[in-house]
Amino acid sequence: MSETIHINNDIFRRKLIRLVLPIAFQQFMLAIVSASDALMLGKVEQESLAAVSLAGQVTFVQNLFLGAMTIGTSMFAAQYWGKGDRRSVEKVFAYVLKVTAIVSALFFVAGLTIPELLMKIFTNEPVLIERGAQYLRVVALSYLLSGISQIYLCVLKNSEKAVKATTISSVVVVLNVLLNALLIFGLCGLPRMEIAGAALATVLAKVVELAWCIAESLRKDGIRFRLSLALKGDPLLRKDFWKYTAPAMGNQIIWGCGYTMYSVIMGHMGTDAVAANSIANVVKSLMACFCGGLGSGGGILIGNELGAGKLERAKAYGDRLCRCAVWIGVISGGVLLALIPLILKVTDLTPQAHHYLKWMLLMCTYYLVGKAITATNIGGIFCAGGDSRFGLICDTITMWCVTVPIGLVSAFVLKLPVLAVFMLINIDEIIKLPAVFANYKKYRWVKDLTRKEA
Repeated sequence: MSETIHINNDIFRRKLIRLVLPIAFQQFMLAIVSASDALMLGKVEQESLAAVSLAGQVTFVQNLFLGAMTIGTSMFAAQYWGKGDRRSVEKVFAYVLKVTAIVSALFFVAGLTIPELLMKIFTNEPVLIERGAQYLRVVALSYLLSGISQIYLCVLKNSEKAVKATTISSVVVVLNVLLNALLIFGLCGLPRMEIAGAALATVLAKVVELAWCIAESLRKDGIRFRLSLALKGDPLLRKDFWKYTAPAMGNQIIWGCGYTMYSVIMGHMGTDAVAANSIANVVKSLMACFCGGLGSGGGILIGNELGAGKLERAKAYGDRLCRCAVWIGVISGGVLLALIPLILKVTDLTPQAHHYLKWMLLMCTYYLVGKAITATNIGGIFCAGGDSRFGLICDTITMWCVTVPIGLVSAFVLKLPVLAVFMLINIDEIIKLPAVFANYKKYRWVKDLTRKEA
């Protein structure tokens, strides 16, 4: 790997910062919405907080599909952009947007028509089912809007407009938080809507986000959605897309269903456990944003190099990303540790839930170290070169053969304390690490996915 010697560290850092910081900030701002929902609804009542947290699992499940589609889009868009093939980027965009809109419409219909049935999947508490269903009926439209806008934002990030994508997301998040306050509490003469207000705020914010994305794509230098490309399609590109995206989608579903099972387990351990787990997950998501940003930005960086045919440079960049991931995980865990007293001070929970939350947050610190490393490798480096099968196999074994069975047995058979169950279901990212490092060293992710015929 002679080219490694000639890698300019300053250039690498500039490229990485240009991608990672905007994407990480975008993910942080998106997580702020969940945090504001939790904080504001927690001021209304603990049951409202718990209900919306469980109802949010429907959004989480949709985001699994969206995550797979954005991974697939990034695989090809990053490499085609690195190759300078703008037309193929538009082909990928048109096809993915068509598929995503159809699936997102199904989520919209389900949230609108069968919200009680959806809530019964996650809890058997009547009050949580009723209030969660109220939230789902209103928020359902956002599933369709978000499904479309996320693909627009993904294409922006992969066409050297990561800052623009972050600007759109950040402004929309600020709008969402402001609307949350106005509609949940009935400020400035508006009606006090509580749970329904949180849902309506999300819908209105997503309307603005989608409109802005469309406007941005219509600019002279924008990647546009072309109906002709969506209707006609490209069989070769479509075949390649699903060849590499299907394992990523399987991975998202396997991982997401396993993660959802964690909420199901905690959802049957009482409202105190649900409330504490809800806040712990929100905090964990906020702290993991930079981990996810490193994975997404690093994946685009690697994809650009692979698409340009610079395979040895991609390897060298991968080595540097792995080292960065370790430091990011340690720093994220340390920051969370320092913030625990503040988080406990601003949350309004019962004494029992407050006790649960303190120890749950401590356990999240080690989770973040593992998450940074796995997100960078599985979600970023490996997928950039089409090695999406590893994540599917790894998560299937880790979650469905280890942590989910352990969680079910510990909660419902052994009836262990809440905190013991929480600890056991949060070791999945640590368990993956040996396999992740071993797979990285095989360099199966170092390949060019693009074809001139596409």
